[in-house]
Amino acid sequence: MDTYTVLLVDDEEEVIQVIMRKINWGELGFSVIGFADNGVKALELVEEFQPDVVMTDIKMPYMDGMELSNRVKAQFPATKILLFTGFDEFEYAKEAIHLEVEEYILKPMNSAELTNVFAQLKVKLDQEISEKRNVEILQKYYIESLPLLRADFYSGLVEGRVHEGEVSKYLSDCRISFTGQFFCCLVIHTSQKEGDMDPLLLSASVREQAKERFGGKWQAKSFAYLGNTVFIAQLENENEVWELTDECDRFCRYVRHVLGAVVTIGIGQVCGNILELPQSYSTAREAVSYRALYGASRAINMKEIAPQKVDKSVPSSEAELSDLFRMVRVGSEEEIAQAVGRYLSHISFPDKSLQRHHMDVMELLSMLFRFSVNNDIAIEGDMEDMGNLYGSLLDMEPDALQKWLLNVSLSFREQLIHVRSRTTETLVSKAMEYVWNNYADAKLSLDNVCEALGVSNSYFSTVFKKEAGNSFIGYLTDYRLDRAARLLIETNEKSYMIANQVGYSDPNYFSYVFKKRFGVAPSKYRTEYADSEE
Repeated sequence: MDTYTVLLVDDEEEVIQVIMRKINWGELGFSVIGFADNGVKALELVEEFQPDVVMTDIKMPYMDGMELSNRVKAQFPATKILLFTGFDEFEYAKEAIHLEVEEYILKPMNSAELTNVFAQLKVKLDQEISEKRNVEILQKYYIESLPLLRADFYSGLVEGRVHEGEVSKYLSDCRISFTGQFFCCLVIHTSQKEGDMDPLLLSASVREQAKERFGGKWQAKSFAYLGNTVFIAQLENENEVWELTDECDRFCRYVRHVLGAVVTIGIGQVCGNILELPQSYSTAREAVSYRALYGASRAINMKEIAPQKVDKSVPSSEAELSDLFRMVRVGSEEEIAQAVGRYLSHISFPDKSLQRHHMDVMELLSMLFRFSVNNDIAIEGDMEDMGNLYGSLLDMEPDALQKWLLNVSLSFREQLIHVRSRTTETLVSKAMEYVWNNYADAKLSLDNVCEALGVSNSYFSTVFKKEAGNSFIGYLTDYRLDRAARLLIETNEKSYMIANQVGYSDPNYFSYVFKKRFGVAPSKYRTEYADSEE
C-alpha cells in the first residue's frame, strides 16, 4: 500500500495540532511531513518535499491559501489541494473550483468528516498511481509509440539525412506541423529504476509522462532513438530555453517521485531551422553525459555548463576524436586512456600513405588547439610552437605518440576541472554582487537574478547552494536582515522604515522573519543592544 505525504498549513498552531490528533493517518495511508503557519513558509516546504497533499487554511498572513494554491498548482500540478476555512464565502468557493481543489471544508471540522475526505482522496491517488504503473497500460504505451514513418523522419532530421527540398513533402506525408520560431532537442535518458518494473515499460511510461508535460506549451515532437527518448521542442524566442530547462528539471524530480525512475534530460543548443537540429541533438546528447559530474535525476543545459563548447565546424566523421574530447570533459583517467587508444587505432592503419599520416597529425593538432581555445585552456610547453611540435609528432613512433596524446589529454582534463570551478565561483560572485546592489528592491527574486545572469533557475540554484552553502533565497534573507540589524543599531529610524530600506514592503512580515533569525523583535533587538553598550 502506498503512503502519501501531507503538508498542513494554518496560522493557528492549535488548529494543526487538533487535525493531527483527529486523524489516524497511518491507517488511512497518509503521513504528515510537516506544517507551516503561513503561505510563504508552506511554499518553501512544497518546493523542498513535493508533498502529495497540501491542506491549507485560506485566511493567513503574508500569503493566503488561495495564492498558495495557485502557485502550487502552477509548479506542481499533481499535488492535491484541500482548503478549509471558517468563512463560508461563495467567491472563495468559486475560485477553489476553478483551481480544481479536491475539497472545500468549513471549520469546525469533525474527525468523521476529515477521515471520510482523506479516505476518498486515498482511493483517487491510488487510482492515479495505478494507472501510471499498470503494466498493461505501459505495454500499450510501448506498442503504440509513434508511427514508423514519423520516427524515421525525426531520426533523419537529427542525423542530417533530410535535405531542404524534402522537408515540405515529409511534413505533409507525416501530417506534422512545426510552427515555432526556434527549435531545441531534448534527450531523455532513463539510466536506472527503483523497483522491479521492466526497463522497457518504465521507459515507455516516462516517455508518455513527458509527452503530457512538453506536448502543450512546447508543442514537442517525440521519438525513441538510440536507447533514449528525444523531443524536438518549439520555442517562440531563444530565451524561452531557460524556462524549458527549469520545466525539464521539475519533470525529472516528478517521475522519480511517482514512477521511481532516475531520469536525466540533456538540453541542446537552440536553432532557428529544423535542418540545424543535428547540432542541437549532438549537444543535447553530450549534455546527458555530464550527469557523471552534475548528478542524475535533473536537467542539464549544454549552454550553461560549457557555454564556449559549441563548435559547428567539428566534422561528424571524427567519431573517435569526438569521443576522446567527451572523455576529457567527463571521463576518468582510465576512460581517457582507452579513448586515446581507440582514436590512434582508428587513424593508424598500415596501408595509408605518408601524406595521409601528415594530414591526420595536422588535423589532430588543429582539433586540440580548437578544443583548448573553446574551453579556455592554456597552451603550455611544447604546444606553444605548433610548427616545431608538428614536425616532432611526425617523427614519433606509435607508442611515443600515444604517450604524448595521453599526457596532453590528462592535462586538459585537470585544467577543465579548474575552469569549471572558476566559472561557478564567478557566477556566484556576480549573484552576490547583484544582491548587494539590489537588496532594497522588494521585488528582487531568484527569477530576476537568473535573468540578469542568463541562466536557468535550476542550474543556478544548484551551483549557488554548492558554492555558497546556502540557497539563494536564504542568502538574500540573511543579507537583508544583517543590513537591518546594523541600521537598527546605527540609526534611530523606525522599524517600518528600515524594513522598506532592506526590501520588505510588509513591516509585519519583516518583524516575523527578523524574530525568526535573531530570536527577538526589531525593537527589542535595538533595546538589548543599547543596554549592552551601557
